[in-house]
Amino acid sequence: MKAVIPAAGLGVRFLPLTKEQPKEMLPVVDRPAIHWVVEEAVRAGVSDILIITGREKRAVEDYFDSSPRLQHYMKSNKENGLEALDALRAKVDIHYIRQREPRGLGDAILTAEKHVGDEPFLVMLGDTINVAKVPVAKQLMDVHAALGSSVIAIERVRREKISSYGIVAGTMKQVRLMLIRELVEKPQAEDAPSDLGISGTYVLTPRIFDCVRRTPPNAGNEVQLTDALRLLSQEEPIYGYLFEGRRYDIGTKLDWILAHLELSLARDEFREPLMAFMRERLRGA
Repeated sequence: MKAVIPAAGLGVRFLPLTKEQPKEMLPVVDRPAIHWVVEEAVRAGVSDILIITGREKRAVEDYFDSSPRLQHYMKSNKENGLEALDALRAKVDIHYIRQREPRGLGDAILTAEKHVGDEPFLVMLGDTINVAKVPVAKQLMDVHAALGSSVIAIERVRREKISSYGIVAGTMKQVRLMLIRELVEKPQAEDAPSDLGISGTYVLTPRIFDCVRRTPPNAGNEVQLTDALRLLSQEEPIYGYLFEGRRYDIGTKLDWILAHLELSLARDEFREPLMAFMRERLRGA
């Protein structure tokens, strides 16, 4: 199965950080956010990835490319910090296409049609990090293999966060599996059909492309993927899967800082120094 990673957003909530640097290239621990996403796809068994970029996103392409100049100056240093990146690049073919205008996630997905063809495909947002024993992407791929339908990763969302998510409702078929009946893009909490939010990982059937083409843009001239999925749900089953694992959304500066901190604490080499630093700071607060 091929993977599609949309990474064409403007990242306006991170300005001025994202004025010259893509949001997907913001560091989380010791690697850019999008490195974590590609790593998960590879762990799930994906060997072909299409990254959807836009203007001023060249840093994403450069990151996953080789650097003869850097390798020349680092050739005497066998442990130069690039081992993980080199190993990752050796396992996957990465392609790029540009979304000509920032017209929403649905429009970005449509640009992948020629690349994925008539096959189901994986979608992973370039700024959403999943940490799980079994990759969340693999969990969805397994559900799709069993059902043959589109599958969306879902999770419970705090009430104050509901208006930032696509929200779904439906009928639970198994402990973690829901047949989706309703999809609403960013409702107010009091209007939401449930507290189950779309978390940013999908396995979609190719029929989604026609649904995107038939989806009108919203007031901001963006074509929302959730709206296209609503059309798709009227034509074929869509399932939601309450995935096992932890998701880190770097949608805001605070979310990014917290993800960076928590994932740093999960690393053996950083945990004790960080804990000591925080204890000292708290004593002096």
